[in-house]
Formats: sequence, structure tokens, C-alpha cells
Amino acid sequence: MLRVGGKMTCMACRNLVSNNMGVKVRIPLQKLHPLSRAIHHRYSNQQVPPHRTAARHISTMSRLPMRPPKPPPGSGGRGHQQQRNFWMLRLAARILRLRYIVLGSAVGGGYTAKKTYEEWKDLLPDFSEYNWVIPDYIWELSEQIDLEKLAKALPEMEEIAKLLPDMNKIGENFAFLKSLLSTETAGEPALKAADASAPASTEASDKQYKKSSDKEKLDQLQEELLRTQMKYQRMLERLEKENKELRKVVLQKDDKGIHQRKIKKSLIDLYSEVLDILSDYDSNYNTQDHLPRVVVVGDQSAGKTSVLEMIAQARIFPRGSGEMMTRSPVKVTLSEGPHHVAMFKDSGREFDLGKEEDLAALRHEIELRMRKSVKEGQTVSPETISLSVKGPGIQRMVLVDLPGVISTVTSGMAPDTKETIFSISKAYMQNPNAIILCIQDGSVDAERSIVTDLVSQMDPHGKRTIFVLTKVDLAEKNLASPSRIQQIVEGKLFPMKALGYFAVVTGKGSTSESIDSIKDYEEDFFQNSRLLRDGMLKAHQVTTKNLSLAVSDCFWKMVRESVEQQADAFKASRFNLETEWKNNYPRLRELDRNELYEKAKNEILDEVISLSQVTPKHWEAILQKKLWERVSTHVIENIYLPAAQTMNSGTFNTTVDIKLKQWTDKQLPHKALEVAWETLQEEFARFMAEYKGKDQDDIFDKLKEAVKDESIKRHKWNERAMDSLRVIQHNALEDRSITDKPQWDAAIQFMDETLQSRLKDTESVIQDMVGPDWKQRWMNWSSRTADQHIRNETKNELERLLKLNEEHTAYLANDEVTTVRKNLEGRGVQVDPVLIKDTWHQMYRRHFLQKALIHCNLCKKGFYYYQRHFVDAELECNDVVLFWRIQRMLMITANTLRQQLTNNEVRRLEKNVKEVLEDFGEDSEKKKHLIIGRRVQLAEDLKKVREIQEKLEAFIEALHKEK
Repeated sequence: MLRVGGKMTCMACRNLVSNNMGVKVRIPLQKLHPLSRAIHHRYSNQQVPPHRTAARHISTMSRLPMRPPKPPPGSGGRGHQQQRNFWMLRLAARILRLRYIVLGSAVGGGYTAKKTYEEWKDLLPDFSEYNWVIPDYIWELSEQIDLEKLAKALPEMEEIAKLLPDMNKIGENFAFLKSLLSTETAGEPALKAADASAPASTEASDKQYKKSSDKEKLDQLQEELLRTQMKYQRMLERLEKENKELRKVVLQKDDKGIHQRKIKKSLIDLYSEVLDILSDYDSNYNTQDHLPRVVVVGDQSAGKTSVLEMIAQARIFPRGSGEMMTRSPVKVTLSEGPHHVAMFKDSGREFDLGKEEDLAALRHEIELRMRKSVKEGQTVSPETISLSVKGPGIQRMVLVDLPGVISTVTSGMAPDTKETIFSISKAYMQNPNAIILCIQDGSVDAERSIVTDLVSQMDPHGKRTIFVLTKVDLAEKNLASPSRIQQIVEGKLFPMKALGYFAVVTGKGSTSESIDSIKDYEEDFFQNSRLLRDGMLKAHQVTTKNLSLAVSDCFWKMVRESVEQQADAFKASRFNLETEWKNNYPRLRELDRNELYEKAKNEILDEVISLSQVTPKHWEAILQKKLWERVSTHVIENIYLPAAQTMNSGTFNTTVDIKLKQWTDKQLPHKALEVAWETLQEEFARFMAEYKGKDQDDIFDKLKEAVKDESIKRHKWNERAMDSLRVIQHNALEDRSITDKPQWDAAIQFMDETLQSRLKDTESVIQDMVGPDWKQRWMNWSSRTADQHIRNETKNELERLLKLNEEHTAYLANDEVTTVRKNLEGRGVQVDPVLIKDTWHQMYRRHFLQKALIHCNLCKKGFYYYQRHFVDAELECNDVVLFWRIQRMLMITANTLRQQLTNNEVRRLEKNVKEVLEDFGEDSEKKKHLIIGRRVQLAEDLKKVREIQEKLEAFIEALHKEK
């Protein structure tokens, strides 16, 4: 209220008693209630000192003016009654004014609370950009899920009520105001006490406010801001946890069949399949793999694997203290799922990451795969191990953990380990769409880092690099100047540039820490760290949670920008390959290596089955012929010729029986089985060769030959068959009874053919020894060598000796050798005794075979003498009986082997062939070696490019739908 000079009247107070209030009597101002006087001017007839003529504010907390004196007695009581009526109206007006004050305070408080809420809301990240992360079917849950059951999983009303104003306290405040007003209406003491204490409290508060400095205010504001941020961070984490549980419930119900549609693969799974195909694809058309993936690089023991485990929310990698544990690249596909599980690309086993025994088994399996991929003499391997991790709330992306970069090769490492790690890292980082997650150990001097220089070379402008400083807790403890950490995360200490800089804590260094304990430790550290409190680090730059969100966002942004370009590149490559195929192989189907192998496999199996169509007569004829070719030399040289040198038939038969028995026991069965197995092979090869026709592809020749050789190598004849065959052959050779004349004639023919063949071979040997005769010399204009001339002279001399004694023995005596040598020397021919004996052997052999053939012809009519057992006979034909026994043994052996082949061995061979084909089919390297050619490689490239293009198109379609 304003108070001016005494000559003026308070217009505000006069307005309170206007005509519309229904009061027509005039009420003096000095009769107002003290509450009204507390905000009213002093009565108008009081004089104001000159120095107080200026207007001043008087509040309800100011001291009340002095009570004016009572009116003179002559004024009467009417004027006093009018003043009493006006006082009651004034009191009612003041009460109404207090109502407006209370309502104004409530409105102002509400506006202040709303403004504070808006400020806090601005501090939170905008989650509208992440709506695409949630699959489409999540938004359709209201139509397909029982919301009453899901409502039970929501927070209780008591927790929600904590966030609302306390209505009981508000009611108590209004009750207090009501009681205060009622008390003041009854009397003035309470208000006076309030008025007396008000100035004192105001002055005290003013003094306390003046004492507070700007620095203290700033500290209080920062602490309040940190508390507010941490409060909302905990609220967000609680909501995320509840959201994770709800997603888990939804996904579990989806697995049980809530959605009646076909379950499709997730977006990240489709993308991971494309990367897996590209890892095995070797293009000849320079279509390089430029699809994005997050490449995790860093110095050894910098905490790469720990950061990856925090993102995957499970400790899945082998652990070591200062030693190299990551020996090959590990591709980890992170995706969301109802259960926290891990699975290898080439295995169907799921590892439950919630169970410690499964975690230990997974770490052991990863370590085994790493060691298996490393070749002998090497320390690291470029082969990629593919692993997928699913779980509620996991950010979707594809990461590749690379071996740590080292500066020195230590003992036990291959000499080229450092260069190999650099080449592997460069191979992944040179992809222009790869996101480089550069891990730097914050607990060591930054100048010792190697990886920053490597990353700067591959991404000099930092357009796809995210820098992560690990072990910040140790860095804050060890560094004398924490501002050095600020320089690192601001990108001012390294020449390397990056999209973003993050500081994380991945535990206290204990291998037994769980992910939850590491998260709690990280949150507690940054909540109490002076780095965040003093503004050296920003809230969005800390914790692995913020890191994973940023990496996922960058990954999907890079995927959207590059995937269609990659699809176009593979589309062009496909067109080039298809054009080449049409021009070079227009009438052939595009069969890749696996399809060609299946075709060749069916052909080989058909050829094996064809063996069962061979007639018994054909089997026996082939077996008998091959067996005689195998044993004929032994029979003639070791049995027939030695026995024929004896003087009588008894000695001949005895010698023959002994030698046949020895031969049967030791060599004959084995030779027979060898012949049978070789015959089976030859027939198998013959059918494979005859199977060739118009549809036969010579691209299978190498494969068929390898299958045949491997099947033969694996095949082993039944040993019991050899024992039974020995008995059969022994019985056949002991039989000497020729029952009829046809058998006798067949034996004569067999003997004649055999001797004729041997004689022909002997004549050929002698011809080679002595050289061409006079006719050949004249016709062919050839001549003998000096050695042939000597052998020819020796031959002529030995022929004279045999003519003088046609019954000469097989061996030449020493005196006879001397005589021959001297006779040759007399004709001027110098000859060695060894040469004479060697020539004699062939000459006597020819002489014996010629005599045997003459004897064979005489025995054609000797069957009569045989029936009489050659008693008092002029002709003995024991050699014919020997050849009949051999012939009969050959026939019986061939029959036995044929039965063994058709009944057992053909089926066993077919089984072996199937086993070999199955083994070859599982060995991709074997197939690459056996099925080769440009046609095969072209078909392989076509298949890969088509598969990649189809996968990319499916992924792009799903990506557009998710948008």
C-alpha cells in the first residue's frame, strides 16, 4: 500500500465501501480491524514530516501505526456504529484476499515445478530416434496380449504415489491457515506475535542470504544438478530393467505362439549371415566386403575384451594376466532375445550365460577354437570365430574383437607375430565403413600407446572412430593432474581424431567379478568422482551403457548409409558372372562344387551297382586267366622243370607233390586273393570307363580315380576266405583222377599252349642275345654288336654240344665250360665262363621245351596208358597229369573266388565307396582339390554372389520396414 501526504485520502480504502456494498453510513478508518490497519495508511489528519513526503511500501510484516485517540464526547455514538459495520466488511474482504494469495502461491509453485520439470526433461536424451529399435510387433501387443496379466508386472501404486504431491500435507497446511484465520478473528494476540516475530525473521534471512557467496551457490547448484542427474539415471535404469523384463515376457510368449504368423529372423541376424557368407567369399571381380562392423582394436591388456563383455553383458572370453588371450578375430553378433544365451555359428549348442558352468564351458570352447585355428609355428591366426549372443536389452550390433597390438615379440611367440597382428588389424580397419572402437588404457602413460598411431593411419579424419579410455579409476588415482584425463577425452592429447570420446571403468581387475558388480562399481565411481563433479567429464561420456548406445547408433547409421551401395556392387558383379557363363557354357546348368560332387557321387554308385550285373561265366574266365598269368612262371620254373629233370616217374610225382604242397600252404591262396581283388578293381574301372557317354563329364575323372584308389586302399579281403580257399586248393591239387578223354585232351591242350608260350618267350630272349640273323641284317640293314657276336658264337658252340648229347642235364659241368671256352678262343673269340653258363641256360631251356612239346603230342593218345597207370607202358605222361591238376585247381579257385566276389566283396566294395564318398563330401578342401576348373569356380562365384545379394535385399527390405 502507498502512503502519501496527509491531505490526500486513500482511494483504495474508500473504494472498499462503495455503494454497491449496501452500506450507506460512513465508518471512520480508525475503527478498522487491526488486520486491516496493518496494510492501511495512518489516518488522514496526521501531519507528515517534510523528509518523509516520498512514498514508501508498507507490508503486512511492518510495524503497525499508533492507535489514534478516541473521538470527542460530543460526536455521539452513531459514527462509531457506522465504523463497526464497516469493520466487519473489511474483515470479510481481507479473508477473501488471503484466499487469492493462497491460490496465487499454489499457481506460482505449480509453474515453478513445471519449469523445473521441463529443465530436467531437456537434460534427458531424446528417445524418439530409437523407436526403430523396437520391432513392429511390440506396437501390436495391445491387440494380441492380455494386458491385465501384464499390468501385474508394472510398478505398484505405492511407488507411483511417491512421485505425486502429498495431499495429506497440503490438507494440513490449509487446516493450519483456517485455524490461524479463525484465531485472528477472535482476537489480536496471535497476529501481534506473528507481527512481532516477522521483522526479526526477515532481517535474519536477509543477513544469511547476504553472507552466502557466489561460489557456495555454484557448488550447491552443481551438487543439486548431480543429485538430480543421478536420481533420473537411477529412474531410467529402473525403467529399463522393467522394460527388459516386459520384453522378456513378450518374447517368451511370442515363442509359445502368441503370434500366429511365421517367425522371421531378426534384423541383426540377417546382417550377421551376410557377413558370415562374405568371410568365406573370395571374389575374382574385386567386389570387396565394405559392409559395416564394429572393429575393436587396442594395445594388449588395454581392456578390449572387458569392454566387449560389458556390452554383451556377460564374461564370455578367456582371461589372462598380462598374456595374449585373443589369438584370432572373434565376430560377436549381439541381438535381443528372451534368454541370455550364446551360440557358435557352426554349432547347435546354446550356452546359458546365466549359469557359471556354461560360461566356463563357453570360455573353454573359445580358447580351444583359437588354439585350433593357429597353425603350427604361429602365435595368432586370421581365421574368424563367429559367435552370437542374445539377451534382453542388449544393443544390436556386430563387433569383431582383434588380437591386441604389441610393441615387442616375447619368448614363445613366432618372430612375425607383431607384423601378423598389424596386418590383421589393417585388413579389418581398411574397410571404409568399419567403425573403429579404439581402446586406450588410462592407467598407463598415453605416450606408450601404439594403437592410436595405427588408427590415425587408417582413419586420419576420425569420421568412423570412437575412442574409449578404460581403467579411469586407476588413472584418477595415479595421475597427479586429472586434467590430463580431460585432455584425452577432449581429443587434445593425441593427434588421433574421433567421432566421440568415452571414459569407462571395467571393474577392479578381478576375474571373478560379475557384470552387475562391475556396473555398480562403475556407477559409484563416476557418481563420486571429481572428474564428473568438476565438469572435466560430461555425463554422456561416461559408463559402458552410454558407450554401447552410441556405438549401436553409429553402427546402424553406417549400415543404412552403405548397405544399398554394397548391394548394387554385388548386383553388378552378378551380371558380369552370369554373362561369362552364358558365353562359355550356354548348354550347361550352373552347378556349384557341392552339386557337381553329388552328381559324381550318384554316377560312381551306379557304376558300383553295375558290378552285380557281371555274369558268373565272365567272372570265372577272367579270374582263371589272370590267376594262371600270375602263377604260371612259378609252376614252370619251380615245379615242372625241376621235376622233369628226374630220371623216373616216381621221383617226378614225389617232387611235384612236395612242391605243390609247399606252394599251396605259403603262396597260392594269397596270390589268388590278390588276383581276385585286382580283377574286381579292373572291372570296376572298366565299368566307370564304359559309363562315359554324351552326359559324362570329364570334370569327374580326378574325383573318380581318387575314390577308386581310396576304396581299394581301405578294402581288406576276409581272412577266413583265405583259409577256406587254401583247403579247397589243396584238395584240388591232390586229385589225379582224370575221368574221361575230353578232360585228358583239355589237359594236353593246356600243356601245349603253355609250352608253346614259354618256347616263344625263350626264342625271343635268345634272339635278343645273339642279335639279328643274316636275313634280318640284309633286309633291315642292321648288324650285330660285339657282345651279340660273342653270344652268337657261344650259342653255336653250345648247339653242337646239345646235338652230341640230347639227354644232357640242365647244368653244364666245369670241364664242359672250359672246352667251350677253348674252342671259342681257337676261333679268336674271347668269352667269359659266366657268359657261357648264361647262354647255356637259355639254350637248354629251348631244347627242353622243344622235347616237351614233342612228348605232349605223343601223349595225345596216351589216355589208355593213363587208365592202366602206365604199368608196362611204353609211354609215361605224368607231366600231362600235372597240368591237368593245375588246370583243375585254376577252375575250382576261379569258381570259389567268383562266389566270394558276387556274394560279399562287391557289396563290401560298394560300402567302402559310399564311406569314401561321405568322407570326401565332408572335406571341403578335398572337394576343392578334386573338382577343379574355371567352370567350377565360376559356378561357385555365381552361387555366392546370388546368395549375398539375396541376403542383402532381404536385409534392406527388413530395414525399411523397421524404419
